[in-house]
Amino acid sequence: MHDQSPVRHLDPRAPLVLDTRDLPRRPGVMRTLRQTVPAPPELGLPLVGVPPGAPVELDLRLESVSEGVLVSGSATAEVAGECGRCLRPISDTVSVALQQLYAYEHSATDETAEEDEVGRLQGDLLDLEPALRDALVLALPNHPVCRADCPGLCPDCGQPWDELPADHNHDQADPRWAALGALLDETKE
Repeated sequence: MHDQSPVRHLDPRAPLVLDTRDLPRRPGVMRTLRQTVPAPPELGLPLVGVPPGAPVELDLRLESVSEGVLVSGSATAEVAGECGRCLRPISDTVSVALQQLYAYEHSATDETAEEDEVGRLQGDLLDLEPALRDALVLALPNHPVCRADCPGLCPDCGQPWDELPADHNHDQADPRWAALGALLDETKE
């Protein structure tokens, strides 16, 4: 038997808490769900993520199986952030596949599976947020770029390289060669 840690009670009004009351507990019964929900906070990585409250389109299939409810389908959301090279704002759309088993209370799966292996139904409610969070965050790039060939920033002045002239440079004379540079300037005159 697995460790019984304190269970967070689900709020049936929360956008990512789904009610399975109308899904009979007979294997093979299925229903589809298409809806748009607001994104939960902190859904992303430091440089890119889904803005809190942004629409997340869910296209799901809830299927009754012998041990619980199998949720499969997809989630699509707009992501925003900044380029990891030039710090310009970026935006994109990400679509991820979802598949998670939510075990019935006191089922063999509920009794034998580790806490993080399967989701758990609380009565007729299931919380889709952890599965959505895992899928979306794993699909995001760790180092997002505005475009594949982004040259980044000039390390000396911090301006984007592609906005600077081709001959842009920051020649800094080594102070040890200053006397030689002065002699060179004198010979040119």
